[in-house]
Amino acid sequence: MEIKGTAWKFNDNIDTDAIIPARYLNTSDPQEVAKHCMEDADPEFVGKIKNGDIIVAGRNFGCGSSREHAPIAIKVAGISCVIAKSFARIFYRNSFNMGLMILECAEADNITELDELGVDPEKGIITNYTKDEEYTTSPVPPFMKQLIEDGGLMKHVIKKTGLGA
Repeated sequence: MEIKGTAWKFNDNIDTDAIIPARYLNTSDPQEVAKHCMEDADPEFVGKIKNGDIIVAGRNFGCGSSREHAPIAIKVAGISCVIAKSFARIFYRNSFNMGLMILECAEADNITELDELGVDPEKGIITNYTKDEEYTTSPVPPFMKQLIEDGGLMKHVIKKTGLGA
């Protein structure tokens, strides 16, 4: 399964307040939080992206407060995948729990904003079609891939157990 999209570039240490500012945490409506995705890092972000696009960042993406709103905002805004040099550990876990594909890639600095990317999470290959380059990442384990496909941990548990359906 290849994910294709345009790259939107961010620096190191993008914290959860930049992903979804705390002033919008008074709602649990995913559509509402998505309207403010990355607003403090780039106020025009939601208006520029199209469904399936990819965030590319530096080190420590998702640092700061632990909040599920951050990966939900990214996912519901239409971002298909986040590639970063590294992720804050709690954001990493929250992303898979909420069904957002994320990949660590040491070569993320080689990607420029608006590059057209193809991502194969099963093989651990990121193709930069704009620059005709390939980068490597660790393949997503089958269980984690299944969490993403099922829409996150809670939906996965409901699917497997039939509880809450």
